[in-house]
Amino acid sequence: MNNTRVTLRTLMSSIIAMAALVTCTARKETAGADSGFAALQQRGETAMGVNQYTSAHIFEPLPIGGRIVLQRKGADSLGETTIRTHMRTIATAFANGDFALPGFVHAMSDVPGTAKMKALRSEITYSERDLPRGAEVVISTKNPDAVAAIHEFLAFQRMDHRAGMH
Repeated sequence: MNNTRVTLRTLMSSIIAMAALVTCTARKETAGADSGFAALQQRGETAMGVNQYTSAHIFEPLPIGGRIVLQRKGADSLGETTIRTHMRTIATAFANGDFALPGFVHAMSDVPGTAKMKALRSEITYSERDLPRGAEVVISTKNPDAVAAIHEFLAFQRMDHRAGMH
């Protein structure tokens, strides 16, 4: 009987120790992911000129390509002007095959979809339009390969920015 109690006590101690280890490991991985996201948000603020936590992104695929929306979450005339200038800048850069800005924000040299978008740039148009509290860039093409590349780019953006479509 005493051996059974000792064995149960040892087993329970082992289970508690393993649970604590799993919890600590999960917290460490979450903290690393959160610090990576915080770094992304900081680079985004540097590139876009507005606080990423008080702004909202939408990366929406469309049959003709897609759209990128950036808006302030609340009224902010200076932030809205900054966003509109930024969206005009990226529309022009992307049309020229320049995807350095998303590369900087995401800390990678080749953001998914951009190599194909660069190669097919003569078949893709980028149109900036002001919106309440910000702006959007509509990306359009008739080339199915370009649509696929645009969708790949938008899906990556949505995932990395933790953004929705609507």
